Amino acid sequence: MSTQSDTVVRKGLSPRKRAQRSRLIQYAVLVAVALFALFSADWGQIGSVFFKPEFIKSTFQDGVLQALVKTLEYTAGAFVIGLAGGTVLALMRLSSVGPYRWLATAYIEFFRGLPAIVVFIAFSLLPLAFEGMTIPWDPYGVVWLALGIVAAAYMAEVIRAGIQAVPKGQIEAARSLGMPPGLALRKIVLPQAFRIVLPPLTNDLILLVKDSSLVFMIGVAADGYELTGFGRDLANTYSNLTPIVVCGFCYLIITLPLGILVRRLEARAEKSR
Repeated sequence: MSTQSDTVVRKGLSPRKRAQRSRLIQYAVLVAVALFALFSADWGQIGSVFFKPEFIKSTFQDGVLQALVKTLEYTAGAFVIGLAGGTVLALMRLSSVGPYRWLATAYIEFFRGLPAIVVFIAFSLLPLAFEGMTIPWDPYGVVWLALGIVAAAYMAEVIRAGIQAVPKGQIEAARSLGMPPGLALRKIVLPQAFRIVLPPLTNDLILLVKDSSLVFMIGVAADGYELTGFGRDLANTYSNLTPIVVCGFCYLIITLPLGILVRRLEARAEKSR
C-alpha cells in the first residue's frame, strides 16, 4: 500500500513543481554556504591583510593608474599584431596552396599548445641566443610580439570560422560580375567575417588583458610595470596583499565592460539571424 501511495504522490508532481522544488533546495544550500562563510570568516584579519585603507591610498599614490595605462598599451599593441597575424594565418589555412596550409596549421597548433609564459621566457632569452639582437621599442616591442604571436594562433581559428560562415553564393556572385578574387575577399568576405566573429574576438581581447600580467617575466623596469607587476612589487614592499587586491579590481574595470560588450554583440547577432 505504501509503495502504491508513493507512486501516486510522485505521479502527482508536475514537471514544473519538481523544477521549483529543485530550485528551492539549491537556493537553501547556497544560503547555508553563504551564512557559514559569513559567520566563520575572520573579517578583522581579512580586512588587515587584503583591504587595509592606508595601503589602498598608498597604492593609488604610488601610481596604480599608470600601471593600468601600461596594461592597456601592452594589450592594444598585442591585439593589433594578433589580429593582423591571425588574419594572414586564417587565409593561409584556407588557401589552395598546400605549403601555406601546412605552415599555418603547424604555427597554430604549436603556439596554441605552448603556455604563453614559455613564449615570454623565450623572448627574454633571445638576446643571449643571438648576440647583439635587439627588439625595437623595448619593452613594448617584446611584449607586443610575445603576446601577439600567441594571440594570432587563437584568432586565426576564430577568423577562419568567420570566413567559412560567409555564404558562398555571395562570393560566386561577385566573381560572376568580374570582381577579382582578392578584391572580393577584401570588399565582401572579410567585412562580413569580422562582423560575425566580433564577439569571440572581444573575448580574445579580454584574455589578452589578463595575459599581459606575464610581462614581469621579461624583467621590465619599474616604470614599465603593468598591473600585476606593480601590485606584486608593492605587496613585497608593504608585506601586505592589499596592493594586489587593488590591482585585481583595476583588471575588472577593464574586463567587465568588455564582457558586457560581448553579451550585447551576441544578442544583436542573434536578433539579426
